[in-house]
Amino acid sequence: MTSRPAAIPVPPAFAELLRRIESGSATVGVCGLGHVGLPLAKAACEGSRFRIIGFDTDSDKIRQLNSRRSYIRHVASATIAQMIDGGRFEATDDFDRIAELDAVLICVPTPLSKHREPDLSFVVDTARAIAGRARPGQLIILESTTYPGTTREVLKPIFEERGLSDGNEIFLAYSPEREDPGNRSYDTAKIPKIVGADDERALVLASKLYGAFIEQIVPVSSSATAEAIKLTENIFRAVNIALVNELKVIFTPMEIDIWEVIAGARTKPFGFMPFYPGPGLGGHCIPIDPFYLTWRAREFGMSTRFIELAGEINSSMPNYIVETLAKALDLRQNRGIHGASVLIVGLAYKKNVDDLRESPALRLIELLEGRGARVGYTDPYIARIPSTREHSDLAGRASIALSAAEIGRHDVVLIVTDHDDVDYGLIADNAKLIIDTRNICARLGLRMDCVVKA
Repeated sequence: MTSRPAAIPVPPAFAELLRRIESGSATVGVCGLGHVGLPLAKAACEGSRFRIIGFDTDSDKIRQLNSRRSYIRHVASATIAQMIDGGRFEATDDFDRIAELDAVLICVPTPLSKHREPDLSFVVDTARAIAGRARPGQLIILESTTYPGTTREVLKPIFEERGLSDGNEIFLAYSPEREDPGNRSYDTAKIPKIVGADDERALVLASKLYGAFIEQIVPVSSSATAEAIKLTENIFRAVNIALVNELKVIFTPMEIDIWEVIAGARTKPFGFMPFYPGPGLGGHCIPIDPFYLTWRAREFGMSTRFIELAGEINSSMPNYIVETLAKALDLRQNRGIHGASVLIVGLAYKKNVDDLRESPALRLIELLEGRGARVGYTDPYIARIPSTREHSDLAGRASIALSAAEIGRHDVVLIVTDHDDVDYGLIADNAKLIIDTRNICARLGLRMDCVVKA
């Protein structure tokens, strides 16, 4: 008679944590209350019975949240008030409270260095802050976009140094954020959630946790696979946007409208997916994330030619826009950029959001002013330019209120972001010259004799 193999004992820490998650009695921490962390905390409060504690090193964010005020447009202050008044949420900068948590979700920035190398300092510092206060029986999930291998090679050793082994005392997983600010069809709870871990117990715990407030969970075989999925999604967009940007540059001297080409091509019911050109990439993901894989690939002796070429094309778009503007001024007004008055419409990196991260509008301002132009901007969602790492000299500039007189006093209006809450008819009726990088004037059927597409 064949003997049955002995059952592998289940660590008590796992059993108790699973019970707390399944019962809804777990306390969940969200580290980093920015454009990823705050919507995640909101979704967890609205869709589960968990108690949520938000952590951030920015004391002003903590003060605003605990005063029931939001600093992110698509998370209403009324929602923050409901979360707090219902006893479901609080914000703190006291990381000693990590010990209270059953699960910790890390949602901190992962920028690039000046040499396009991954800057994991926020992830490492946060992980060390957590590990120094962690206890057995906690689930730690990284959501920040990063290169494949980060969870296993960077996070895991930080916790092991404290004597906390993955799969026994603590449980590590990776679940990439998939936020799309301004998307009214897909909020955090409706976007399928990728979850990966290198330990089966961690995968079960993370899937159960997110399953309490997100509609669809997609488990994958490892943390590195989950990390690669996030990069692949953003590389796909970056490469295809670069393709249509290059086609725009090629078709324009042929007097072919790239927007009409895409509109025609998208009528094919298979084999084509529309992407649209623009003034350059913005946001935290698309301009940055592909280069995490580029850096990682070099460690394996491989090059990423498509990714790097796409980066070159997309990064060149602000220069292309400025050259288009210069030619239009010369042909239509017989003048150069130097001394010209330029009004930029839309500063945010995408329409209908208040997010300025990596916005090409900031680069356009610097390029135009570098050539002697006088530049102002109008944006219904960004009243004043905040301090940014790359463009600190622009901090403090205020949005201009649109009026017929204000539009008319500028030599050229440059449409960079096509927010819905802008009176484009007013612009078209009063502008001397419009450089339209989003095709918004044609889409709205406005007067086009003063419009140059770019």
